[in-house]
Amino acid sequence: MTSSRKNKTLFIDKEAASALELLKDNLLYPATHLMDEKTSLEVLQTGCIEGSSFPFPFILAPSGKENEKVLQSLIAGEEILLMCENELFATLIVDEVFVIDPHERIKHIYGTDDSNHPGVRSTLKRIGSLAVSGEYVLANTAPNANKQKIQTTKRVLGAKHISSLFMAANPLHRAHERLIRQALDTTDLLVIFLLKPYTKQNLSYELRKESLEYFINNFLPKNRVLVLPLEHSYIFAGYSEIMIDAIVAKNYGCDQLTIGRNHAGLGMFYDSNSNKSIIDNFRGIDIEISISSEYVYCNRCTTLVSTHTCPHGQHHQISYHADSILELLESGLLPPAVLMRKEISVFLLSKLKPNRFKNLEKLYSDTFAVEGLLEEHSEKDFYLELMKLYQTTSLT
Repeated sequence: MTSSRKNKTLFIDKEAASALELLKDNLLYPATHLMDEKTSLEVLQTGCIEGSSFPFPFILAPSGKENEKVLQSLIAGEEILLMCENELFATLIVDEVFVIDPHERIKHIYGTDDSNHPGVRSTLKRIGSLAVSGEYVLANTAPNANKQKIQTTKRVLGAKHISSLFMAANPLHRAHERLIRQALDTTDLLVIFLLKPYTKQNLSYELRKESLEYFINNFLPKNRVLVLPLEHSYIFAGYSEIMIDAIVAKNYGCDQLTIGRNHAGLGMFYDSNSNKSIIDNFRGIDIEISISSEYVYCNRCTTLVSTHTCPHGQHHQISYHADSILELLESGLLPPAVLMRKEISVFLLSKLKPNRFKNLEKLYSDTFAVEGLLEEHSEKDFYLELMKLYQTTSLT
């Protein structure tokens, strides 16, 4: 749908559009509308909306000289258009236009405005110094497909207890698998919100989703797990990410959220003879938040273990760092099976390094024991057989 642009127009990006859609779908409750200056200041001072925790004001302050000129000219009661990628996204009745400090807003989101921080750098470019409040109506009012899937699956299963996980799975490794199993063990239905960031990712959403679904379809009771996309805009960033995750999960109908102990923003500390975290300061967010143990591979235990149950210390433990595992794949190396399930690593490597061998059939027959039959083999076949050789131990 396009617009003749007879009304004044603000141009917003997909991140802003995604956040505005979440708000309209009541997925950010207790936030229900674009905030004016008075409400914004109250949220900054109290960290709450009507007694429930919310990390920062929900405002719309698009950057750009053209947007700034339009915002300076607006009057209360005026109807304007919100355009996203040359399509009409919404109409908005102006309530108020007010000044904000982009650097202060960045600090409330990320905890810093240091431009060396990649999130700060990208977000600062898209926030202007004028914000607009008012009621808006989306051009596309289709029902939220994720909500419908959760409700349908809940009804089919007769599920009373719904847990949630937020993950990028970039890439999916063994510790992710353990976290998923742990969450699934105590619930009727597990909803995995697979993140779709707006920044460039090493692995596309489609590759990450296919990897995750392979694991679910082959190694879990697949009817009890839902994988849903979540547009991961800037409001999920920074040290308040856990709070927004909890709010969104609750409003999707989940009653539990599981997070890893090394989750960004968790901020574990020791106080009054007990472990505390940012979660202990949440108010009015009616969802159980479970903090999972940190999992490592111990070369003495020779298995995946919790750091709380392994007695051997860090010098015997291998941590699961997704960025390092991904670097192995991008370099063309198969990660060890203790780090990543071999079927997933060969799938990703064949996608990241397609057609890398000049004569795959010759290499296959020269490297592996074959039955003498003429057969075609894919790169996946080659990597799987190579992994078997890596795991042969008689000569090591």
